[in-house]
Amino acid sequence: MSAAEFEPGAQLPDLKTTPDRFLTVRYAGASGDFNPIHIDEEFAKSVGLPGRILHGLWSMAQVARAQTEAAGDPAALRALSVQFRGMGVLEQELVVTSRVKRVEDGVATVAAEARQGDTRIVRNAVAEVVVKP
Repeated sequence: MSAAEFEPGAQLPDLKTTPDRFLTVRYAGASGDFNPIHIDEEFAKSVGLPGRILHGLWSMAQVARAQTEAAGDPAALRALSVQFRGMGVLEQELVVTSRVKRVEDGVATVAAEARQGDTRIVRNAVAEVVVKP
């Protein structure tokens, strides 16, 4: 997207992805987070969860990915803050929505969130994205 498309109020393209049933096992290896709620179905259910749940940082990474894909450059993401508020599950589409709040000195401030159905997984995300002229 060009700087003109990063105007205040603009809705950025949604990012949609569906975590497959092996995602948490792969992500545990990549992140070093081997908490059994992410990798052991029986354990997750024994502590009251519906099954293995997504790593929060994977969900945050999808919010970051939405911004860098909109900007067309992974280096465009200058800052990102999020609030983890919901529990993400496997095999259900995750949708990241983003809206430009303001643009100053070539940096867009973007508000975003990630949902699975009606569940808000990541809320109140704020990204700073360098926009190209």
